[in-house]
Parts: sequence; C-alpha cells; structure tokens
Amino acid sequence: MSPATWGAVLGATSGFGVLLVARRVIAIRRPPLGPRVLPYVRDLPQASGPVRAAKAPSSAAAGVFGPVLRAAADGVERVLGGAPSIQRRLRRAGIDKTVHEFRIEQVLWGLIAFGVVAAYSIARTLSDPTAGPGHLGALLICVVAFVSGVLARDTWLSSQVKARERRILAEFPTIAELLALAVAAGEGPVAALDRVVQRSGGALSEDLARVLAAVRTGEPVGEAFDELAASTGLPLVSRFAQGVAIAVERGTPLADVLHAQAGDVREAGRRELIEVAARREVLMMVPVVFLILPVTVMFAFWPGLIGLRLTVS
Repeated sequence: MSPATWGAVLGATSGFGVLLVARRVIAIRRPPLGPRVLPYVRDLPQASGPVRAAKAPSSAAAGVFGPVLRAAADGVERVLGGAPSIQRRLRRAGIDKTVHEFRIEQVLWGLIAFGVVAAYSIARTLSDPTAGPGHLGALLICVVAFVSGVLARDTWLSSQVKARERRILAEFPTIAELLALAVAAGEGPVAALDRVVQRSGGALSEDLARVLAAVRTGEPVGEAFDELAASTGLPLVSRFAQGVAIAVERGTPLADVLHAQAGDVREAGRRELIEVAARREVLMMVPVVFLILPVTVMFAFWPGLIGLRLTVS
C-alpha cells in the first residue's frame, strides 16, 4: 500500500475513534432522570444498599473505561471482601455511594499510585539505564504501589468517618437544646424536628433530615429514631435516639429527656478534654523545659556573666 493509502486509513480510524468518544461524552453529559426529579421529592429517603442502581458516570473517562473499572472493582471486592463494613462506614461518613462505587474509587487510587511509580521508574531508567532494580523489580514496586493506593482509600474512609463523628459530637448539644426548646414551646416531635432541620446545618442535621424524611413517608417516629440509633457509631447519639423513641412511645416528657441528653454530652466533652490534657501533660512540658526555661536562665545569668568579664578585664 502506498503512503497516501496508509494515511487515509489512519485518518479514517482516528476520526472514527474521535466520533465515538464525542458521542459517548454527549451521552454522559445528558442529565439523567434522577437529578431532574429528586428536587421535587426531596423528602423521600434515598435508597441505599445493593438494590440501588449504579449512578451514571460523571466524566468521559468513567464512561469510556467504565466496564474495565467495574471489572477491576469486582476483583477488589472478591479479594478484600467486607462489603457490610464498607456500607456502614459509608453511611456513617455521610457519603451517598454504593459499595461498588467505593471499590471503583479504590481502583482509581491504586491506578494513580501505579502510574506515579511507573513514571518515576521509567524516567530513572531513561536517565541511567544501569540504575534501578530492573524490570521485574520495577514491576513489583508498581504492584505494591497499586495495593497501597487501594488500601489508602480505605484508610481515608475511616478518617472521614472519624472526622464526621467529631463534628456530630460538637453539634449535638446545640441540636438537642433546640429540639428541647421547640418541644417545650408546644410543638410536636415531628414539627420540632422539622424546625431544627430547617434552621441548622451540619452532619447531625443531615441525619435528622433523613429521619424526618422517613417519618413523612409513613414510618413511625419511634422506628425512625431506632433506625438512627442502629446506624450511628456514636454511643451518645445512639442513646439520644433511643431516648427520643422511648419518650415518644411511652409519653415521657420529651423536653426533659433532650435537656438531660445535652447535659450528658457537654459533661462527656469536658471529661474527654480533661483526659486528653492529662495524657498530654508531658508534651505540654516540652516547650516549658526546652524553650521557656533556657531563655529565663539566660536572662538571669547573662548580665552577671557580662559583669564578671568587665571586672576581670
């Protein structure tokens, strides 16, 4: 074949590939039905778990490489397992994703780590061919980097859970006091919950918004709070939800229960602060011993040392 024919074939192939990518990008950018309908039914609880369908890909890369990523995510799930634990941590972290979507993120983190290490190895080999661990060693290091990236995303999820739980503990006394004030003013539990959710924002407010959505769709108030108590990983919030559920079912004065819960959280926060200060007492002494004390001693003895030198001279 002549060079002109080869050029025509390559040009046609490249144009066909660009056309396929452009068509896929247009299909991805088309807004799906869910985001167009959910704003009008925002009080409905979002489905979660394996029953929920996977979200539409949000980028061209996810659309083009989606089947490969999903297959790799299935492989990671088969190797690591622990889907119930991942689902619980995703819910506690407030992340609206399925386990499969999280596994895809793990694969992406592993591929990024693999690519960084592979690029570094190639650059080092090109600069000095005799240096480096060799092809087999470089491949092994890239595999280790991939595994480290996958595990790093799991560790980051645990960090997200702890950060959100700290925010919940910081918000809890204020939310409980607001609920107590609304109930003491004569509002019912659902109306008070609606008022607090509308006038607050934060991690705990998001959880209460899900409880309110479940109540508005027909679930009893006690069962909705029982579900919150079962899903949360914080004992204080679990006791709060169980206390509210029991108060609603048995007719106990709800305002007193909420005031007591807020007081318990504040007392637990003060106790934790005292315990942290006691554990870090030695670290608190480090700047005193190694910074403030030497400066104080220098200021005390330096004038006398200068006076002795002047007297001797």
